[in-house]
Amino acid sequence: MLINQSWYQRPQGVPNSETAGGVVARKAGDQILLALAQEQIYDDYVLPKGHVEPGESIEEAARREIEEEVGVSDLTLIELLGIKERLDFNKTEWKKTHYFLFTTEQVNTKPTHTEQHEEMHWVPLDPVPKFFWPEQQALVEENRERILD
Repeated sequence: MLINQSWYQRPQGVPNSETAGGVVARKAGDQILLALAQEQIYDDYVLPKGHVEPGESIEEAARREIEEEVGVSDLTLIELLGIKERLDFNKTEWKKTHYFLFTTEQVNTKPTHTEQHEEMHWVPLDPVPKFFWPEQQALVEENRERILD
């Protein structure tokens, strides 16, 4: 499936949705690896993220979603990388996603919530991997130097 500009144009009457997630990086020798989820029916990667639950802070939601989708729970917050907006996959919600940069030393992980993402992979930052969502690809490319620090 090709994600095009139609996902980035908000139609009238589509409700808002607050979501959170992040870029999770760890050092492995001289490489930086990213914890990425893999969609069930596509080969491309996605950053772990999801809805903010009632009573949760945006950071708490990011941490929970990361643990659910890629199994990483030992996270050190570095900074907020940015906010990206688009329609959800079914084009029924306008998602405003807050992306944080986290580091970890955790190696052996697997998703705890496998409804949408059955697998996680540690993928080298160089070259930047191919993402299913173009705004996630852009986020990683825009912040490559920050992730490498």
